[in-house]
Order: sequence, then structure tokens, then C-alpha cells
Amino acid sequence: MTLAGNLISVTFTEEELKQLDDAIKVIETIITAKASRLSSEERKQFGRIAEQNKLFVNKTKVYMEEYPQYIPPFLDKEEFDRDYEAREIIEKRLMRLERVTDSLSSTKILLDNDNYTNALTFYRNIKFLSKENMPGTEAMEDTLSSFFSRTKKKSADEEHKSPDEEKKSEQ
Repeated sequence: MTLAGNLISVTFTEEELKQLDDAIKVIETIITAKASRLSSEERKQFGRIAEQNKLFVNKTKVYMEEYPQYIPPFLDKEEFDRDYEAREIIEKRLMRLERVTDSLSSTKILLDNDNYTNALTFYRNIKFLSKENMPGTEAMEDTLSSFFSRTKKKSADEEHKSPDEEKKSEQ
């Protein structure tokens, strides 16, 4: 049974964690030996090819296969084919990994939300108990309240007002 306001409940067994860690280690070992890590400057320099350019590369490959006599002698067709195949292999696995990381990221967002919501509930209770002079709660309230800004936060209505509406409300 989940409590009201709890968005998700996830647990992992020790065996599941070991399997995940072992699988990630295998992936890291293989990828570290084969893949490149570009600096941010190199990423800007090389960029990513857009879908239209992928179509161009695909069509060029078809033409190279059909008309090998037109391949310039200085173009290494075997290397082109190896690069092409490796890109397809990586792209397929990358799509699978992106689905996994998206699922993990979404789950983490829900877990973070649950934790934060419950932390706020606890904090509100500590504030209440502190006002009721419950021993030991004042120091907890002081510590927890330090995580919140002392500036007045705009209400939801104020945040969505246009500049003209704000001027009218100030008058």
C-alpha cells in the first residue's frame, strides 16, 4: 500500500544491484577501449550530422556499391564501410541506452519528488511542534529553515501577471 502523495516506490535487491553494476562495468570496459571522448571544443568542431545528412551518406553508400568505378583512388572505401557499420552498431545501442537512461532519469525525478514532499511534511510538523514548545524541535526547525530563502515569494497569481496588470495592481 502506498501512502497518499507517494508517486513511486522502487527497491532493488542486492542481486539486482550486483547485476546492474556488473552489466555497467562490462559496457564501460568495452566502450572505453573502442570509443572516443571529445572535448567540448571538438564537439563544436565536428558536431553531429543532421538526419538529412545521414540520408545523403546512406545514398552515397548505395552509389558507391553500385558504381565502384567512380570511387576516387584516394578514398579508402574499406574504411568508409567499417565506419558506416560501426556507426550503425553504435546508433542502435545508443538508442537502447537512451531509453534506459530516460527511464532511470524519470524514476529518479519521481523519487526526488517523493523525498522532497515527505521532507516538507516533516519540516512542517517540526515547525508545528516547535511552536508547541516540544523539546528538541527548535534546533531542528532552525537548521531546516536555513534551507529556505527569507525573501517573500510571489504568489502564483503575481507570477503570471502581465506588466500592465502589475502596474494596475500597484495603483
